[in-house]
Amino acid sequence: MYTHIHTLIKLSGEIMDEEPERAKRWEGGYERTWEVLKEDEFGSLKATVEEILFQSKRKRALESHGQVRLGMMRHLYVVIDSSRTMEDMDLRPNRLKATLKLMEAFVEEYFDQNPISQVGLITTKNKRAEKLTELAGNPKKHLAALKKARDAACVGEPSLYNSLNLAMQTLKHMPGHTSREIVVIFSSLTTCDPANIYELIKTLKSLKIRVSVIGLSAEVRVCTVLTRETGGTYHVCLDESHFKELLMFHVKPPPANAQSECSLIRMGFPQHTIASMCDQDSKPSFSMSHLDSTSEVGLSLGGYFCPQCHAKHTELPVECKICGLTLVSAPHLARSFHHLFPLEAFRETPLEELPADRFCHACQGKLKDKIVFTCPFCSGVFCTECDLFIHDSLHCCPSCINSQHSN
Repeated sequence: MYTHIHTLIKLSGEIMDEEPERAKRWEGGYERTWEVLKEDEFGSLKATVEEILFQSKRKRALESHGQVRLGMMRHLYVVIDSSRTMEDMDLRPNRLKATLKLMEAFVEEYFDQNPISQVGLITTKNKRAEKLTELAGNPKKHLAALKKARDAACVGEPSLYNSLNLAMQTLKHMPGHTSREIVVIFSSLTTCDPANIYELIKTLKSLKIRVSVIGLSAEVRVCTVLTRETGGTYHVCLDESHFKELLMFHVKPPPANAQSECSLIRMGFPQHTIASMCDQDSKPSFSMSHLDSTSEVGLSLGGYFCPQCHAKHTELPVECKICGLTLVSAPHLARSFHHLFPLEAFRETPLEELPADRFCHACQGKLKDKIVFTCPFCSGVFCTECDLFIHDSLHCCPSCINSQHSN
């Protein structure tokens, strides 16, 4: 017997602790938001709009780039609502295709910033949940599955319970030192569940599985409770650009939990080996990848051989299916190290305090904003766009690197 949980219905005895008291927008004082917009001497609003955008960008930078230790290894399941509400055309051409398109960009960016982490994809429709891909560190498999899902039909209602339970069955076996996360892209205003979802939320909380939700419609109470209890985030997108921003927010690892385990991890660093055809001792062999996929190339001469059990794999990073050893390359580990020690936020400096040569030390462009950003170590000066790029993608100060090479 399935239970429908609607936006405005509260089931007695099944709801967890009530939300903290907070004032609603319509209960507060009357806000004259248009007074923020002020014309300049030429009657233009451009300066005010640029100031609002600047404050928004800087706020996001300060919130995400503090000295907070982040996790290096992540196991993330993304749940995609494929119910009939995904056929709505408020996102072009419809919600499903817009979501799948953004997910392709998300997968590529995720593995670029988290090369030793893993992702899995789950879809939910017709009261059921189904795995598109298992947890894996190969973006090609996920991208192929996303492209194939474009032709899928959107039918029935989603099941939040079945989706979370399916992801939990895998994540609960992951090591305690890794970050275990679920991101739900939820379009429907209802969920059709076979059991009490609030008991499942308690289980997720006890397992330290962090659940975040991106809503495509309106705020749903069960999602609010879910994210609040598990320490995740809940946002409802305004348009496609905002949707992309919310999705890319989950590329960066969440702050490490104070109760998270710290342990040494055994890793292998195999080199890619290609045997010569003229070598009589070398023979084509299967890799471990063919166990999971029928489309994988069968016999081959080359591959990555586990240093512990000598099992062959075609790609890195991967967990050896024979001995369980984590196999990575040195560049993967180096690109993940910045999550442990994030780059410190740059200081805000008024443009007037700078000397005559006012140019950005990264893009070499002329500084025009009223506020610029200064590295606390090398005193390098950067514009807003370069400040965001350095902290979001580069993760190191180019001026500091240049000074080190000069010395």
